[in-house]
Amino acid sequence: GLNFIDLMVRQGNIDNPPKTPLIPGFECSGIVEALGDSVKGFEIGDRVMAFVNYNAWAEVVCTPVEFVYKIPDDMSFSEAAAFPMNFVTAYMMLFEVANLREGMSVLVHSAGGGVGQAVAQLCSTVPNVTVFGTASSFKHEAIKDSITHLFDRNADYVQEVKRISADGVDIVLDCLCGENTGKGLSLLKPLGTYILYGSSNMVTGETKSFFSFAKSWWQVEKVNPIKLYEENKVIAGFSLLNLLFKQNRGGLIKGVMDKLLNLYNSKKIKPVVDSLWALEEVKEAMQRIHDRGNIGKLILDVEKAPTPLMANDSTETSEAGEEEEDHEGDNENKESMPFIQ
Repeated sequence: GLNFIDLMVRQGNIDNPPKTPLIPGFECSGIVEALGDSVKGFEIGDRVMAFVNYNAWAEVVCTPVEFVYKIPDDMSFSEAAAFPMNFVTAYMMLFEVANLREGMSVLVHSAGGGVGQAVAQLCSTVPNVTVFGTASSFKHEAIKDSITHLFDRNADYVQEVKRISADGVDIVLDCLCGENTGKGLSLLKPLGTYILYGSSNMVTGETKSFFSFAKSWWQVEKVNPIKLYEENKVIAGFSLLNLLFKQNRGGLIKGVMDKLLNLYNSKKIKPVVDSLWALEEVKEAMQRIHDRGNIGKLILDVEKAPTPLMANDSTETSEAGEEEEDHEGDNENKESMPFIQ
């Protein structure tokens, strides 16, 4: 699975970025090829999905058993690779941190992305939850049924939300940071919870920019604890990777995964896969995330051959793809295809 955090790792916009060379990626799915001597509960040949502390974008992956989960029989490998990061993050924020209950309201940014779509699906499992979402306008038609009130990401969503709900919202899920922090806090109802789980506004180009980083940091609302006390507001942060790999909460996450898999088996949630990419196309896949062109999750498929993209896509044509034989039929048919799935 590809996540926005992978772009931040690439640019060094994280604490203690790893030294190169490294293999990126934090989640994967596949078939068990070998087991450690003390591993129980799994057998060679099992279909599994897993969290990995880097090294997920590979043909062979090794990870501790506590981070591995069996895939339901009717879940595909691509869905499984799209499942762990997005749904665990969404579930933890909504139910463990913000205590989502019947009749509440939620504002989520990047509503068309993997986490945004997971948030929308999980909100639908609780009665009478109102979901406000921001997304690029070209995504609205595809995601309008999952979001109660949908706004263009460049619009003044604060005024739009207040026009519909004068008191604001109960929960704000912010993956943007920067100036959106203050806006999110201003929209909170009393006893509302603002959760920062990303800072995609700090990724602005091909390389790490001190000026864009400083600008985004400077725009962050300076939080006064006395003001929080007076206004009865909660501000929180959530990092699934730190929870797993630095704070040793794998057991807690396993309990969450069990609940999520029950919801999947009950057909109440389902991962949204935007597109599949060959390993050679990782540059173009990351560009698609950077340009916010995806609806749902992008997946690297180790068995997929590189494929030329349409000229009007948000990414460049893959050089590797141009050298591949045409497995999809003649060029006339290919030019009329939608974005490669």
